Amino acid sequence: MKTVFTTGEAAKICKVSQQTIIRCFDNGQLKGFRVPGSRFRRIPREALYKFMKDNGIPTDALESGKRKVLLVDDDADLVDLMTKVLEEDGRFEVRVAGNGFDAGMMVKEYRPDIIILDVMLPDINGKEVCHRVRADSSLEDVRILCISGLIEEDKVHELRLSGADDFMPKPFELDALIERMCTLLEIEPASAMA
Repeated sequence: MKTVFTTGEAAKICKVSQQTIIRCFDNGQLKGFRVPGSRFRRIPREALYKFMKDNGIPTDALESGKRKVLLVDDDADLVDLMTKVLEEDGRFEVRVAGNGFDAGMMVKEYRPDIIILDVMLPDINGKEVCHRVRADSSLEDVRILCISGLIEEDKVHELRLSGADDFMPKPFELDALIERMCTLLEIEPASAMA
């Protein structure tokens, strides 16, 4: 478990800009220290936790150290399999929504790091979910990985224009999905950790 964070890491955990963290550090709201002989700021875990508590920022990302995944798909078997594999990986905490409406409600409350989004949902389509997430500036750091079994190339382009960060056609290998998630979240793939 990490005990000291850079301003960039603290910004990701708090879901604010790095400039906000630097400003709070420089004005004394966020305690920490400078690396001797450099301008670099470092924030101990306890100081970051107190700062998050004081400012009403959910501390679950700091407490678990896991990346939050929101799976949005109405295929129950696939969702069960993906949830099982992601939780066994140990780096992810997973919540599930079976349709676009539930996904929209959960994104605001859960604040995932990444959304795995089936494009063909029973109510609103994935493109609309992308639009809604991107319309909320507080969710700008949320990565969106769209998945679908039936989609043409021009539709993939439309998804990207709507705010999707990446696309994977179904069926896919779960290892490939996790690798793609790691790339989007800028974390080391499991193979590099072994």
